[in-house]
Amino acid sequence: MKTLLEIEGVSKSFGSVVANENISLTVKEGEILALLGENGAGKSTLVKAVFGLVKPDSGIIKINGTVMESGDTAAAIASGVGMVHQHFQLVPVMSVTENLILGDEPKRFGVVNIKRARKEALALSEKYGLEVDPDAIIEDLPVGMAQRVEILKALRRDVKLLILDEPTAVLTPQETDELLEVLRNLAKRGVGILFITHKLREVMAVADRIAVLRGGKLMGTTTPKESSESKLAQMMVGREVVLRVEKSQAKPKQVLLSIKNLRVSDDRKLESVKDLSLEVHAGEILGIAGVEGNGQRELVEAICSMRSRLSGEVIVKGQEIPNLNPRAAHLAGVSHIPEDREKHGLVTSYSIADNLVLNRFDQAPFAKGWIRNLEEVADNGEVLVEKFDIRAPNADLSAGSLSGGNKQKVVVAR
Repeated sequence: MKTLLEIEGVSKSFGSVVANENISLTVKEGEILALLGENGAGKSTLVKAVFGLVKPDSGIIKINGTVMESGDTAAAIASGVGMVHQHFQLVPVMSVTENLILGDEPKRFGVVNIKRARKEALALSEKYGLEVDPDAIIEDLPVGMAQRVEILKALRRDVKLLILDEPTAVLTPQETDELLEVLRNLAKRGVGILFITHKLREVMAVADRIAVLRGGKLMGTTTPKESSESKLAQMMVGREVVLRVEKSQAKPKQVLLSIKNLRVSDDRKLESVKDLSLEVHAGEILGIAGVEGNGQRELVEAICSMRSRLSGEVIVKGQEIPNLNPRAAHLAGVSHIPEDREKHGLVTSYSIADNLVLNRFDQAPFAKGWIRNLEEVADNGEVLVEKFDIRAPNADLSAGSLSGGNKQKVVVAR
């Protein structure tokens, strides 16, 4: 098989943090290479270097035998490299067709030919078995369908090497299985695939070869036949890992959250939570299961008082939370980790330290009246960076420069 990608001795540092250290890898035509590693291992930095989004400090990247200019995304795309980012690069208010042609619009007499573009979208969808509605608006699509649009957007440019950065992070198990089948079919067509993940089951199910990163270093390459989930986990973290958790029966204590006859509508004004009542006790984990779009998001947003309740009560520790008052919910002890950390969980242009106090920036000890106590903000940032193992040289670094997993740690730490 022809070698599509050659990475030779690539290194990249951000300040004192070494993201990649002397990494060498290859991807062949029709091969699925899984790039495995825990949060902050350097996976995203490496593939961004391949796609030209990050300029390596040293090393060579070859595509189809040609040495690529560092940090040149246009050259990477022209060479047949496509990338599906962890956070989708789609315009929410535009249609599927408009997103597919963005930056490469078919024109007639200098005007975008949307009719031709729509036909192209349908043909592309049929060719690769990725069914999408060309007229649907992106913001109305479930996550799995939006990801299909991202993949089709890359495939439209006759991609030879497809990079996917944590593509299953926001997918349901069913959507994940569908994606893995799509990857298998693309590989059969000769597309080389570089697939970033830290989910061992997926790696064993779909990869031809597996490369493991730890702390920015390549720990080795293997195959599913030569390895096992436990061996891969050990390579990822450097110690033996117990993959099975034995849980004792929960012993519920006092009721912390009580929901009574809750009714909530979705963005289309359709009732998505219908007369729901439940309780959550101290020391208990309550799971809400269901296919996406069946009221889970609306329920969570109503509990946090971020979405208006049609009727019903949300009571936290005996105190009823007022409707549409997120601050009251926060002061009552309710914290929220949103499904989209980039959009709703962080201000990526702010520092890590500032993001860690977003929910209490105006409270002591982080403020004295109208004046911020910058020393306390900084100290709190350094403490939480260490406590939650956020991989950054210091808390002054912008949150947007962190890897996906470390961004999530900031949200959790807050």
